[in-house]
Amino acid sequence: METDKIYGILSDNGFNLTTDSRNVKPGDVFFALRGDNFNGNRYAADALVKGASLAVIDDPGYFSAGTLLVEDVLDELQAVATRHRLSMDIPVLAVTGSNGKTTTKELMAMVLAQKYKIHYTRGNLNNHIGVPLTILSCPPETEFMIVEMGANHKGEIKQLCNIARPGYGIITNVGKAHLEGFGSLQGIIEAKSELYDYIHSVNGYVFFNEYDQLLRDLVEKKSIKAVPYSKPGSHSLVIHEISAGPPLKLTAGIDGQKYTIGTNLFGIYNIENLAASMATGLYFGVPPQPLKEALEAYIPENNRSQILRTAKNILVCDSYNANPVSMEKSIDSFIEDRQQDMMMILGDMFELGDYEDTEHDKILQKLALIEGAEIIVVGKVFHSLAGKYKILSFPSRDELAEYLRARPAEGKLILVKASRAIGLEQIYDLM
Repeated sequence: METDKIYGILSDNGFNLTTDSRNVKPGDVFFALRGDNFNGNRYAADALVKGASLAVIDDPGYFSAGTLLVEDVLDELQAVATRHRLSMDIPVLAVTGSNGKTTTKELMAMVLAQKYKIHYTRGNLNNHIGVPLTILSCPPETEFMIVEMGANHKGEIKQLCNIARPGYGIITNVGKAHLEGFGSLQGIIEAKSELYDYIHSVNGYVFFNEYDQLLRDLVEKKSIKAVPYSKPGSHSLVIHEISAGPPLKLTAGIDGQKYTIGTNLFGIYNIENLAASMATGLYFGVPPQPLKEALEAYIPENNRSQILRTAKNILVCDSYNANPVSMEKSIDSFIEDRQQDMMMILGDMFELGDYEDTEHDKILQKLALIEGAEIIVVGKVFHSLAGKYKILSFPSRDELAEYLRARPAEGKLILVKASRAIGLEQIYDLM
């Protein structure tokens, strides 16, 4: 490996790097990554023309002055990130889970920023490429780093931990996400607990929801140092009252004193994410009042528990991703506080493999029992199964859009939930 050489060049240029030749700035190091449908080596020359100080490649056919030929560009990117991580003497907290990890990460970043200079995973850069890029973009003044870790196969969390080297960790929950890659719920449990295994190996601490039986059993089984959300360090934390809204509102008891927190979030399931952020904030010394203000200031984006008010309706936009657990929780939260003129538009859940029909059918069974709400499902799987439940369905988003144009909704509270590939955000302007 040429890790030392690459790391030296990156150190000299302030760790300015990119994996996209279109974004190259003078002095950048360009990593020519490959994928199923692209080959970054083809753009090495273009990156150099734009002023890159180095182009790291792994195809000798593209070798030229200014390039560095390595065995595997991705391996080098990860190795350089690991080297950089080892140079940092700061706390690193890793977040994974089947649902809620991105929202939890962002809430924690808001809270911990009240006391520390925070660096955290931006957007959804939580995989074998995103985690190294997160680490390598960490400013030198950073005092605390939060790294989100996603996975759809066993071994990925372990690999990401070996790169990020966290001393603290959170598994938000374990549910039926990416069943196609993990094979079963047990496979998901084993994969997510790779974070616990790593934290245990470095004598670190995990934060966990003690009311989640599965997580509690994992903590006990692995004999890991653990901080329950209700007892973060010398503090106590109790959620007293919850109003589903939307938006979600709660009263938290912190060290015996009550704090009413009005959020900009939808969904009772976000209580777990809020509790995680409150617990970590208290544990790391953030006072209750700044903690409350940080949570109230957080505005969700990117179709994650997002509340959008249009000229005609109120939309609950939760269409970034969907799996059986998150779909069921979204439905339950939506109907928790019964309101008139409710509508649900739900799309197919992806990456379920052999469980695809079974899990979609379970959701349809649940929907068939709901009264007082207009329900529409969209996508090939939902459409193939919805007929027997007499639920209105469309095989594609375009056909749904035609229906909404012909019969515009008005004065409704509308839940929009689906896997990202369905692209339901493209129908928001019709509502």
